[in-house]
Amino acid sequence: MKRDLISMLDVKDDLEEIIDLGIKLKQKSKKGESIELLKGKNLCMIFEKSSTRTRVSFEVGITLLGGHAIFLSTDDIQLGRGETIEDTAFVLSRYVDMIMYRAKSNEAMKELAQHATIPVISGLDDKEHPCQVITDLMTIKEHKGNLKGMNFVYIGDGNNNMAHSYLLGCGIAEMNVKIVSPKQFWPDDCYVKEAKKFGARVEITDKIRDSTKDADVIATDTWVSMGDETEKEKRIKEFREYTIDKKLISLAKPDAIFMHCLPAYYGYEVTKDVAYGKHSVIFDEAENRLWAQMGIMVTLYKQSSFR
Repeated sequence: MKRDLISMLDVKDDLEEIIDLGIKLKQKSKKGESIELLKGKNLCMIFEKSSTRTRVSFEVGITLLGGHAIFLSTDDIQLGRGETIEDTAFVLSRYVDMIMYRAKSNEAMKELAQHATIPVISGLDDKEHPCQVITDLMTIKEHKGNLKGMNFVYIGDGNNNMAHSYLLGCGIAEMNVKIVSPKQFWPDDCYVKEAKKFGARVEITDKIRDSTKDADVIATDTWVSMGDETEKEKRIKEFREYTIDKKLISLAKPDAIFMHCLPAYYGYEVTKDVAYGKHSVIFDEAENRLWAQMGIMVTLYKQSSFR
């Protein structure tokens, strides 16, 4: 069997172990110690959507682990231009050891994983963004020392891939999670139901006032994700009351941290003084994409038996 990471539910049994491995790899690398746990292994990276952090973090990550990365954009391959996802999965499984796929659709992600005989890691699709949320949970653990019982508040588009993965990730980690969003942007019910199964408190609300009271972590994301550009003006109007500013931050716990997976659009989802303020850990979070994904790659490859 081989292990994939398509949803946060794929790591429900060893989420903290992966996070701890990412922290350990980070510490060892910064001490100058060798961490070549995937020496000679090849990672194929397929990008249907561009990304600064996803490409650089995976490429540097596999290199630090002793492996090699191959970057493929939609212009470089036949996927979507005549060759089926099934055939692409079969062929790549003969060439490389792992696939990272940044996809437009969750259906395509699942189909690639279904037919590949090697681990497939989601670099994002339209339903979930597990690598980013594992990264964020790693960052929280670094700053707070633990995850269980933390009060996590997400403000913004509640029906995007980040909100869905936050619900599942916080649920698995037994963190209390609150999604604050206009009602028309509330999360898909299936993610809310799954999050509640883990026993943590889950709240979905459109009430922004006092929403950050007693928060340990406050997070947001862009209001206009890739693919939603035609709705930009409409979305800005619908989310105009959901900007995270100093007033909202001041209601949280004194040692609360602010997170944003970037890129950020200052003055919309967050003011720049908050993003660059004393509560912000956004650049620690950005760096941790590297270390968390290295933990993911090592875990999935080592636990798979596909050769």
